[in-house]
Amino acid sequence: MKALSVLGSTGSIGTQTLELAEEFPDRFRVVALTAGNNLDLLVSQIQRHAPEVVALANAERVSELGERLQALEPAARPAKMPELLGGSEGLCAAAAWSTADLVVTGIVGCAGLLPTLAAIRAGKDLALANKETLIAAGPVVLPELEKSGSRLLPADSEHSAIFQCLQGTPYAETARLSTGNPTPGLRRIQLTASGGAFRDWAPADLHKATVADATSHPNWSMGRKITVDSASLMNKGLEVIEAHYLFGLDYDHIEIVIHPQSIIHSMVELADSSVLAQLGWPDMKLPILYCLSWPERLSTPWRRLDLTEVGQLSFRAPDPAKYPCMQLAYAAGRAGGTMPAVMNAANEQAVALFLEERVHFLDIPTLIDGVCDRHQVDLMANPSLDDVLAVDAWARNAVHEAAARLQAKAPAALPA
Repeated sequence: MKALSVLGSTGSIGTQTLELAEEFPDRFRVVALTAGNNLDLLVSQIQRHAPEVVALANAERVSELGERLQALEPAARPAKMPELLGGSEGLCAAAAWSTADLVVTGIVGCAGLLPTLAAIRAGKDLALANKETLIAAGPVVLPELEKSGSRLLPADSEHSAIFQCLQGTPYAETARLSTGNPTPGLRRIQLTASGGAFRDWAPADLHKATVADATSHPNWSMGRKITVDSASLMNKGLEVIEAHYLFGLDYDHIEIVIHPQSIIHSMVELADSSVLAQLGWPDMKLPILYCLSWPERLSTPWRRLDLTEVGQLSFRAPDPAKYPCMQLAYAAGRAGGTMPAVMNAANEQAVALFLEERVHFLDIPTLIDGVCDRHQVDLMANPSLDDVLAVDAWARNAVHEAAARLQAKAPAALPA
């Protein structure tokens, strides 16, 4: 029986993790939950899982959550009310909760960085679904992992695929970051990408892209922000940086391949030229379950992959003209230091403005590029956590300033 702390329990990763806990009640129990503002869903989760502690990112709503729980009919209340916490300190306390064996990091964006670090410092094993932990703060996180001995299990489908293909290697045995040393025998990583909402669009047509277009993923059901990242291929650029930290390869040996069917979730080439791949239907539950159960595999009643039903698997190189964000991510990764943190924060803020329909889809790479260019003179090669948080805040503000200048120059209406 593994005790779970689920960070971001009302998001996509969190809800699927809790579904798995219900599907395997003899293997997993939930001791801690954290959430944002979706109190309706959170109350339901508390009723079903009876965690020991619940933390809200918004500390001002903790009392409201308590009132809602007290207002439940006696038969609907958990047998023991959870301890309720709020704010950043509350999230970190839930992440480091003493009875938790594994922490699932499902908080999106840099908001998940501090709780994830709290879990590492408490020596907890992690199912890592928060890319920003490594992308923004890899130079900070690596030493913390070495110090604590925490094991890091990749929960997103691509890095889980690589991890599964590497079973039997030193990386798989320790499930820790490589701290910059290449995984023995690993020659190349190929990260597969669906191509996102615009994979069949011509680059010349992207000026017509709307929020509705960008948030309509052809294969996966995900949150709005990550779906926009998929449309721009920034999600894959972020995964390239994450793979660099996880598996120690330089950026010239980490490639992106468009694979529209999303059946192969990633591939590794080994030193002897063998290529290994992990296949499965597009379903995030499989990589999450592998994190929860590792080093075991649990038997499931899930639909089995039938390649005759799939029919064909196709691949093509991504078009740089359609996906400029991909190149920006590679450039930030190669620059290192604080540049990935700036690039990531700029992307988060630019995507947020796009979802609010305050900038165009094509403005996203323009804003990111401009902010990264400004940061060149202030780049720090070996940042502290405070440095990472400072450049994150600076980049977000810089995007707002740049967006305001864009709007002043071209106040035309956004695509309907």
